[in-house]
Amino acid sequence: MHCVTVKAGMDCAFMTKSGCGFNGGSCHQVIEQCDGCQRVMETPTGRYCSSFPNPSAKWRTSQCNFATHVKLESSSQQLAKINPLKASKRNTKGK
Repeated sequence: MHCVTVKAGMDCAFMTKSGCGFNGGSCHQVIEQCDGCQRVMETPTGRYCSSFPNPSAKWRTSQCNFATHVKLESSSQQLAKINPLKASKRNTKGK
């Protein structure tokens, strides 16, 4: 359904016939960590995330998984780790 509270005319998964079903009754504005994200949309009532109704909850514990402006750290070191027991078995077999 289309939002009638803060993002008028936009599709919203939380909008029902009885109003906004999100906790608090409306979407929350973006926070400063969201600056530069492509999902931030400008509306007459403020700046809101197009993917999630409460951006501060996404940034509370770590980085937002919807953020388009944040680069993920490479996990190449994690891929290089091998089990020492398996490595010793490989060495004894001659592989």
